[in-house]
Amino acid sequence: MEQALKNSKMNSVVNGVNVDELFGTIDAIKSAPVIGKFKFKAGNKWINGGLNRTTIQNFYGAQKELSHKQPFVLDADEPPLLLGEDQGPNPVEYALTALAACVTTSIVYHAAAKGIELRSVESRLEGDIDLRGFLGISEDVSPGYEEIRMVFKIDSGAPAEAIDELIRFAPNLSPVYRTITGKVPVSVKLEA
Repeated sequence: MEQALKNSKMNSVVNGVNVDELFGTIDAIKSAPVIGKFKFKAGNKWINGGLNRTTIQNFYGAQKELSHKQPFVLDADEPPLLLGEDQGPNPVEYALTALAACVTTSIVYHAAAKGIELRSVESRLEGDIDLRGFLGISEDVSPGYEEIRMVFKIDSGAPAEAIDELIRFAPNLSPVYRTITGKVPVSVKLEA
């Protein structure tokens, strides 16, 4: 990835990504891997019924506690069909949103690093869930997604082979994609 851009000095900003800073970050993490360790945080509070609110403000990165410029507040609810009041996307729709955003970012950043200019990137996602799992009706049915399908539409002047390569490898470098497709340990406990 690095060599492609270093060999052909292009604009320092490709697809809205400052490539010089991107490679500076890569070099810094290579020389001191500890600065690549991040911890993202979210706090959630139940409001009523299916409605709950997540606030995202602080995170840890580059060996220090950091804050976003302002807190992000995200409401999650269920549609009326699922006994909610439809005051926000439901949690599994947020999972699709996180997956779409992370894979898109991976595609855009890796394209920029390779000097591939993108005019647009769009995606559609669908996921299948059987509520028998969530409702505890059947132990044979997982409460999570059974399958997720992503379809991308990318407009670029780059050769089709370069775009195909991005679609093949970029998702595997997406943290959310790898979290969803891998087995990440999650601990759940009650605060004393």
